[in-house]
Amino acid sequence: MHDIRIAAADPEELYRDLLGTIDALTAGEPDGVANMANAAAVLWQYLPDLNWVGFYRMVDGELVLGPFQGKAACIRIPLGRGVCGTAAATARTQLVPDVHAFPGHIACDVASRAELVVPVVRGGVVIAVLDLDSPVPGRFEAVDAAGCEAIAALLASRIGERR
Repeated sequence: MHDIRIAAADPEELYRDLLGTIDALTAGEPDGVANMANAAAVLWQYLPDLNWVGFYRMVDGELVLGPFQGKAACIRIPLGRGVCGTAAATARTQLVPDVHAFPGHIACDVASRAELVVPVVRGGVVIAVLDLDSPVPGRFEAVDAAGCEAIAALLASRIGERR
């Protein structure tokens, strides 16, 4: 068991602390599922106003549910469909203040109102996405996107198949 203490009030400092914690937890661990699970647990514990956080892994050309925290979720998401599928298809972060206004949004949890999805890219290829949902409209901002992009970049070499 790890005794993690993160108490930063400033969002940029919070994400630096989260990145350092996830780095420490995943360094040297070759199991990608374990690394995704610990990353999701840390984000769930320390980011406020979330109702879901986790990973979808790229498997045979579609997104498949990976480790997460929150309610049961959609298992498979086609590329280009919903916020996660769009992030994976475009390899671009999707910061959505109101999911009900997003064309083709997939409602795995009707309580979700805002979503942030960050692609995890290794060697120019999307290998997973990091997905954060919130019941609070407009919950995510640029600082959240930048912080989660740094976490995704760190995890890119620590999850999925090693090449």
